[in-house]
Amino acid sequence: MSILRNIVKSSIDCVRVTHHGSRLARQPFRLLSTELKERIDGLVQAQKVVVFMKGVPEEPRCGFSNAVVQILRMHGVDEYGSHDILEDEDLRQGIKEYTEWPTIPQVFVDGEFVGGCDIMIQMHQNGDLIEELKKIGIRSALLDVPKEDEPSK
Repeated sequence: MSILRNIVKSSIDCVRVTHHGSRLARQPFRLLSTELKERIDGLVQAQKVVVFMKGVPEEPRCGFSNAVVQILRMHGVDEYGSHDILEDEDLRQGIKEYTEWPTIPQVFVDGEFVGGCDIMIQMHQNGDLIEELKKIGIRSALLDVPKEDEPSK
């Protein structure tokens, strides 16, 4: 019963209990308001690729955000929505609740949450990102790079 009391503290602030190895950690979060959910819905639908990150693509403010920007550059994705969560605390906390994903950056493709930096690296490495981009009409620039065993034209 005490866990239930900790989970529902009020209609605004709650405590999420997560399992980290052999210990439980309590992480505070706020319930996502209808207004903020609608705002985020609009942001993720505004462009084919959307990134919520620390900083901006021209000046990422963390290594994980920088990695996502570099992956998108390698694939030739030049036009995408980017939102600096460091400039907007509501957005910073709200996007985590929206996706139920605790870390930043967060990437959306065609309005669907893809994941964070680790997922983007994995998709880049296994070729899934090329396929996801193709589904939304973006041809990856990596398809135009000659393979090492192919002679140059």
